[in-house]
Amino acid sequence: MFNQKIKPADAQARALTTPSHLLAAGLIEEKDLAAVAEVARTFGIGMTEQMRRLVDDENQDPIAAQFVPTAAELNVTEEELHDPIGDEPHAPMPGIVHRYPDRVLLMPSTVCAVYCRFCFRRETVGAGSQGLNDDELDAALAYIESREEIWEVIISGGDPFVLSPRRLEKIMLRLQRIAHVGVVRFHTRVPVVKPEIVNEAFIRAIKIQKAVYVVLHVNHARELSEDAQRACAKLIDAGLPMLSQTVLLKNVNADTVSLRTLFKRLVELRIKPYYLHHGDLARGTSHFRTSIAEGQELMRSLRGHISGLCQATYVLDIPGGHGKVPIGPNYLTENGPGRLVVCDHRNQPHDYPDGVAYQSDQHRP
Repeated sequence: MFNQKIKPADAQARALTTPSHLLAAGLIEEKDLAAVAEVARTFGIGMTEQMRRLVDDENQDPIAAQFVPTAAELNVTEEELHDPIGDEPHAPMPGIVHRYPDRVLLMPSTVCAVYCRFCFRRETVGAGSQGLNDDELDAALAYIESREEIWEVIISGGDPFVLSPRRLEKIMLRLQRIAHVGVVRFHTRVPVVKPEIVNEAFIRAIKIQKAVYVVLHVNHARELSEDAQRACAKLIDAGLPMLSQTVLLKNVNADTVSLRTLFKRLVELRIKPYYLHHGDLARGTSHFRTSIAEGQELMRSLRGHISGLCQATYVLDIPGGHGKVPIGPNYLTENGPGRLVVCDHRNQPHDYPDGVAYQSDQHRP
């Protein structure tokens, strides 16, 4: 159960954090209060005023769907998991997940500026959860220092951008001194949901003499307000390249127009669409998930109709901690020895002679 008492720093990061806050803001009705309170006993609640201002109260809204809890979250299906992407088996110590040889996940905070209703870490983040203390953070950074195979450090959590510039600078200067670390990557929602955090002092804290990338979590073009655009421009103009990651969500973006509009707008803002995540098997999130076949068809509908710059990679994070794999549509089928049929973006088939592959097969012992 989360502690709904908000710490001072936490209060600055979020405005609507309890069922009564949501009721007072007109985001839920009195008849929904008991069910939302039941959800709050297990999963954190958090929505910023920035997001509240973007909600369309008159229509089914892609913003409200992402942040306002509903009774649907009380429905836990058989396949859903406490740890859907398998962080725990790959966590050698607090704050570290080491799933791939050359990359490590550093999670200094378990607090976010908002709490997404579909989050795969929804059972480990929230107002009552604990981030790393100074000793634990030092141990996590020492772990990175001691393993020369680690080339990239992905700072996530929680949302690392809710940390103070002082604490972020401490982390970044330590990483700057590690010779084998070449890239630092932040995963964050802050530029969209709490854009005022991104100021000159903040940017100075995260910019070091290594490649630093910012990956923005954004699911709908409506999230890209003028304030959000300015925050992203500050980061990019300061020399911090930006990518995006998006979760495929029913009633939010699981249609061609929504994805096409989002990805094109991101590219206009100098943000490269990176991943489109298939919904994870987090508990109480079945109402958000599409089938993989639906996702593949959506990706097929984008091919040829938006620039390659706008194409994200559709991926599945395999339950159990086995990593991400691309699961986009297949455009090739075999049609005899050394022959393939290639399907174009209009769904028209074309023969292709793959003679090199055929000759290689012929010469195998």
